[in-house]
Amino acid sequence: MMCGLEIHVQLETDSKLFCNCPTNYQEAAANTNICPVCLNQPGAKPFPTNEKAIENALMISLMLNCKIDKNFTYFMRKHYDYPDLPCGYQKTSVPIGYEGELNGIRIREIHMEEDPGQYKPDRGIVDFNRSGIPLIEIVTEPDMHSPEEARNFLKELIRVLEYSGGARGEGTMRADVNVSINGGNRVEMKNINSIKGAYKALNFEVIRQKNLLKRGHAVKQETRAYLESQMITVSMRDKENADDYRFIPDPDLPPMKISDEQINNVLNIMPEAPHNKVKRFVSDYGIDEESAKVLTSELDLAQTYEEVVKELNPKFAAKWMKDELKRVLTYNKMGFAESGIVADDLIEFLNMLQNKEITTKAGQRIIEQMPNNKQTPKAIAEELGLIGVVKDDEVQAAAKQAVEENPKAVNDYHNGEKASLNFLMGQVMRLTKGKADPRETVKILKELLEE
Repeated sequence: MMCGLEIHVQLETDSKLFCNCPTNYQEAAANTNICPVCLNQPGAKPFPTNEKAIENALMISLMLNCKIDKNFTYFMRKHYDYPDLPCGYQKTSVPIGYEGELNGIRIREIHMEEDPGQYKPDRGIVDFNRSGIPLIEIVTEPDMHSPEEARNFLKELIRVLEYSGGARGEGTMRADVNVSINGGNRVEMKNINSIKGAYKALNFEVIRQKNLLKRGHAVKQETRAYLESQMITVSMRDKENADDYRFIPDPDLPPMKISDEQINNVLNIMPEAPHNKVKRFVSDYGIDEESAKVLTSELDLAQTYEEVVKELNPKFAAKWMKDELKRVLTYNKMGFAESGIVADDLIEFLNMLQNKEITTKAGQRIIEQMPNNKQTPKAIAEELGLIGVVKDDEVQAAAKQAVEENPKAVNDYHNGEKASLNFLMGQVMRLTKGKADPRETVKILKELLEE
């Protein structure tokens, strides 16, 4: 299987690409964020290209390791007849970035476009609020060889876009997926709007093409639509070539030249790309790659980790933030930025653990209470009565009591039912109010049981 992607993502700007209409199209009543320019009405001339959109497109190109075309950049008219295009063409630029790369997948080019309107064929209506919002299209080479590889690439790409702050992320993503298998023509699937959708569509389409070839039929070069509700693809039309769009330079928009000064200004404000941050975390903090990927999954989380490790051991902090903090965030279905947890909270919490003011078990209970809690971790621990780690002789006494009071569990342990050890462990934790060190407790229990 060979797969290439064409990913359209809206850029984060306050106004549209060629006019001053606002871009909050989802919050506005239908057909209210419009003007003669973004509707391409006769006689309406476009404004100069939105500078913020150019800056964002440049930043994303650089974060994806693209070369920047320093020749004249200009917009062309891409002609096709569809109800969401009021004038019958779309303004699309020549490439701004080219020959990029992300995790081994080559990026052929990145260019800018204006978004069309939203056509709802089931109701026969078009909402033009979205018309004219700036987009980038990221075109990859056919370097993906499985649905899983395409899914992983899209996840990493969305992470780069979120780090950049210049794009609106997966919520506005629309991907065209091109796929072929040995012996067949290339098929394009249009307007898939999620990573999960792209993965499912690829799985279905590969099976469909293999079945055609097995039965001796040719795979037709065509454009298909993926119907997610039915998990199938259906034919839309024969695949267009570039000639079908009748590209011409847009006579209403003058060419632009991207200067070294513009590029340097973007480089100065550009955040570190997540894939580069992963490599640096492994190198600077001595943590494994898997931990680094989890800690860089969100920019706010990565920045907070770097604040925490100024005060604490990087490996110790990584373990708790990767495992327990992410567990709590996942359970609460929230990102780190939504949790209200700050670096000072984590430093105080992790210091309590390192200084043995609380046990590991107590730490797990405390961190579960930390999201959107105005109390400090210490105050939470005091309220729950979790401050303090009992001494070894107290653990020894509690372990003896647990063994004496639960002869059935002892017999089960000797009969090979190792789960009974967990039961006895729970009894010790109950007797010590959760303040016994779990590792020491297991060691003491095993010694008592082996006597």
